[in-house]
Amino acid sequence: MNTAPRTYEIRTYGCQMNVHDSERLSGLLEAAGYVRAGDAEPDVVVFNTCAVRENADNRLYGNLGHLRPVKDGHPGMQIAVGGCLAQKDRDTIVQRAPWVDVVFGTHNIGSLPALLERARVQSEAQVEIEESLVTFPSTLPTRRESPYAAWVSISVGCNNTCTFCIVPSLRGKEKDRRPGEILAEIEALVGEGVLEVTLLGQNVNAYGSGFGALAAAPDEVRAMTAGGESAFAGLLRACGDVEGLERVRFTSPHPKDFTDDVIAAMAETPNVMPSLHMPLQAGSDAVLRAMRRSYRQERYLGIIDKVRAAIPDAAITTDIIVGFPGETEADFEETLHVVREARFSSAFTFQYSKRPGTPAAAMDGQLPKEVVQERYERLVALQEEISWEENKKQLGRTLEVLVAEGEGRKDQATRRLSGRAPDNRLVHFAVPEEPVRPGDMVTVEVTYAAPHHLVADKPARAVRRTRAGDAWEARRAGTDGRQGVSLGMPSIGRPAQADTPAPGCATVS
Repeated sequence: MNTAPRTYEIRTYGCQMNVHDSERLSGLLEAAGYVRAGDAEPDVVVFNTCAVRENADNRLYGNLGHLRPVKDGHPGMQIAVGGCLAQKDRDTIVQRAPWVDVVFGTHNIGSLPALLERARVQSEAQVEIEESLVTFPSTLPTRRESPYAAWVSISVGCNNTCTFCIVPSLRGKEKDRRPGEILAEIEALVGEGVLEVTLLGQNVNAYGSGFGALAAAPDEVRAMTAGGESAFAGLLRACGDVEGLERVRFTSPHPKDFTDDVIAAMAETPNVMPSLHMPLQAGSDAVLRAMRRSYRQERYLGIIDKVRAAIPDAAITTDIIVGFPGETEADFEETLHVVREARFSSAFTFQYSKRPGTPAAAMDGQLPKEVVQERYERLVALQEEISWEENKKQLGRTLEVLVAEGEGRKDQATRRLSGRAPDNRLVHFAVPEEPVRPGDMVTVEVTYAAPHHLVADKPARAVRRTRAGDAWEARRAGTDGRQGVSLGMPSIGRPAQADTPAPGCATVS
């Protein structure tokens, strides 16, 4: 009788929220006795899916098809499908891929171990989709993928009704965590060595609205907002009081909820980093109206101006959708105008993807592929030019870089290390004479700029060994170094490929 623990592998599509959910799925499986798979075929493969892109369905079923012969040759192997596409398609997944053992949704990820066991015992597929959140995900076991940087969910769900986005119908209405719970998680993470946290929410700066009327909100929320600040601004300031927390980021905010007190909190809280991801989606007021985005070009550019006035060194990134139904050439030129005015350090650019179930899918004026492609290429070319110009402004600057693991794919060939500057720009730097580890801090001078990264080839000015580096070293000493959650396409049965964060969830608001 084989008594070896069962092994697992998780493959994640989509946004940061899904990546963090996959950390929880890993934690749940390991708490149930599973171990991460090595080079051998895993006993359990979990797909954590995204429903935002038009080809999401085809990609999932294509990969399930590649996995079928692997499963046929691996007795006892199980396949589970969760996430937004599972929430949307439900029974369709088992109908189209009857070799799938478990289907679970966005609201009940904590059920995965029990569903796998039930499917094994009963020898039939288990489909369990809840219509509302069963347990706030942050209460579940979590296997963090980084010992120095961590996601922290402050809310789940979204109250917006953007016509292109299917996520609110799959994630539900916004529900917020109490501030005390959030800060307790952050303090615990810092105690384990984490230096950087990223606050996560589908509409992160709407934090507080999930409690309903302020009079009915928890006492700690009312105390946080007693001075007239929004709950999110108060939470940012509270993060500044966490001893040992060096970097705070958040994603993704929505322009309609981005108030002056949030800008002030960013500028006045030392550990809140000078970086902002502010989704634009379109620069045309007509298109924004059709998207049901409750701001207009003037309001958006006003926010950018206020952020730059308060935080001159801020790097601002965005999301833009090209080819929304009815978009005219004049509308597209308005988007290009905003890009020129805002001077984003980078942008996630997407061609409009028609998603069944969204209002935009039924709109008149769906554009031909060739028109969308041509506009998309023009937008990318403009943003590349601006990104390069903005990065060139960094030449000669001295930056403290948080050394990262896996950020520089060519580091070995170039004999460099990589990490993130305070404004979140990627920096490749010469290996210092003093040994450094992921999680340590290195002070460098920028010597070269490319559109998507900076290079610092002069000797490091300083190396600061940190608790996070100690934590990374301790983890490495206690593990085989393999990752439990990976991004991109499954490696089983086909080569792995990189995936791109998708709009409509935590990367886009």
